Amino acid sequence: MGITELIILAVGLSMDAFAVSICKGLSVRKLEIKHMALAGIWFGGFQALMPLIGYLLGSTFASYVQKFDHWIALILLAFIGLSMIKEAFGEDEEEVGDSFGAKTMFLMAVATSIDALAVGVTFAFLNVNVIFAVFTIGITTFIFSAAGIKIGNVFGLRFKSKAELAGGAILVLLGLKIFVEHMFM
Repeated sequence: MGITELIILAVGLSMDAFAVSICKGLSVRKLEIKHMALAGIWFGGFQALMPLIGYLLGSTFASYVQKFDHWIALILLAFIGLSMIKEAFGEDEEEVGDSFGAKTMFLMAVATSIDALAVGVTFAFLNVNVIFAVFTIGITTFIFSAAGIKIGNVFGLRFKSKAELAGGAILVLLGLKIFVEHMFM
């Protein structure tokens, strides 16, 4: 996986955190830098941690599944991406409160980074510098989450579904790219 694909993947993974950050930004009455930093640290930290955990889990089983690893990458990325696209068209609006407390942020950070865990599993089957990938995903998510707080505070819900739709499409396309490269190149 090249740098371009990795950056695209990082942007796609960060879209859930970005969408939740927009909602968090809506709930903030008086925006402060600490709100943006907290969202960035929580979401970026978990988006970095989860692929590392997934990679370690996937590496344990990599020798058993190398013959069909491209299928695993395709299925996981397509499933995650299609779930994000479905959420983008869903009518249900999640209630996001104004708390930036540890319990609230922990639960949201875990919820928005589960897909990164599955992506980490696929890293075990691909030629990926995991430390660089984890760093890139974490920094990208930090930036998008901090920006999401500000955007949500200023503009509201206009971008939430578009962010989820874009993130889902990116993940599906990356899964297809990995599959096609493995099967036909």
